[in-house]
Amino acid sequence: MSQQAPSSPGSAARPAHGWAHALAAVLGGLVVMAVVAALGLWAAGAADLPDGGFLPVVAALVVMAAGGTVEVAGEAGLIAETRAGLTALPLSVSLVGALTVAAGFLRPLRHRAVASARELAGWAARLAVLWLLALIGLSALARHTFTIPIEDPTGGFLEELLDAGPRVGFRTDLPLTLVFGLLWLAAVLALAVLVSRGAPLPARLLRFQESVRPAAYAMVALLLAYVAGGIVIGIVVALTRDSTADTFAVIFLGLPNLVWLALTIGLGASWEGRVEGPFGLPMPQLLDEVLRTGGMSRLDLSTLTERDGRAWWLLVAAVVLVTAAAFVMAVRSPARTRLWQHALHMAVALVLTVLTVCLLVRLYAHYGLSLLGIGDLGGDLAGEVALRPNLWPALGLAALWGLVTGPIGGLLAARVHRRGQAPPRSQ
Repeated sequence: MSQQAPSSPGSAARPAHGWAHALAAVLGGLVVMAVVAALGLWAAGAADLPDGGFLPVVAALVVMAAGGTVEVAGEAGLIAETRAGLTALPLSVSLVGALTVAAGFLRPLRHRAVASARELAGWAARLAVLWLLALIGLSALARHTFTIPIEDPTGGFLEELLDAGPRVGFRTDLPLTLVFGLLWLAAVLALAVLVSRGAPLPARLLRFQESVRPAAYAMVALLLAYVAGGIVIGIVVALTRDSTADTFAVIFLGLPNLVWLALTIGLGASWEGRVEGPFGLPMPQLLDEVLRTGGMSRLDLSTLTERDGRAWWLLVAAVVLVTAAAFVMAVRSPARTRLWQHALHMAVALVLTVLTVCLLVRLYAHYGLSLLGIGDLGGDLAGEVALRPNLWPALGLAALWGLVTGPIGGLLAARVHRRGQAPPRSQ
């Protein structure tokens, strides 16, 4: 009588994942993030950064994309000072890393219905240990100092007065990087379990999957649909206009920043921001024009439409894609789910999605040089870019959209066969 290994208790309880699987998931995520960051910087013209600054900037972008913190500091001699700050998230890099790590996390768990909380925690802990080690290595590489070239009309007197040319550098804040990097990984793994219908759950949590997983899947599908649409539009723009390199820089570095901002604006939300000085961030000219008006400017569907009537398509896209997301949620929900439950689930999911987008897309960047602590020198030595949401109105609008589109999705899905619904009898 032959014995089969899988039938023994020890082999059946043995997890189908280990350190090798965790290493593959972490390395895969870091490699795709580094490649996307390098391509974006290359398209933006950063390949020629002086003093070997390209690789440290790539490492810094990967650290930022993984939730880490990069500090920017400056120096300009004895009687002058530079002030710099940067709060931004390159979401293109974050997204590809999150998708790769999530796929690596879920792959050993497929084809299973239930897993113990201890097993899932152990599998996640392996990933976390390797992820923290990787962040430590990247943090050691992500540091550099650049000298800022200036046009000195004083014939060199200004540079002598500063005792050196203005310099700006960056480095990671290691403790905060490890904390936020671990939170980033935890969010990715938790969302992967919520979205994937095939991922096993502990027995105590199985009763929540019918209400949570369809909504989570629909929201991820909504965000990815916006990204896919942005890629198509970006490629068309790159092929039909002269700004090919700049367009690909946006695609590889900050496409989700733009398209998810467009999602909130299409829902009716408003943002405040400004662009001052000679530098900005890769963004469509329309956004730059709205924000570069002096002081804080309002960014919403109305202000965009005043400059370009095609901005109304953001509302059309929101209507179509949010309703489609509600339909997807309803199709993946049990057939016994009522319309008011669809409305509630969609409202909660959309509020959480908009909240996440508002937290991720907001940005701030500043650089300035001052003498004796008095003001910023103008021209090429100062600039600021800021963008922040009007949060509470945005969340209220998201709830309203969810309450309206949830029942519509339920009605549209009524003719579709769903889980929990008995097939019709054949006559």
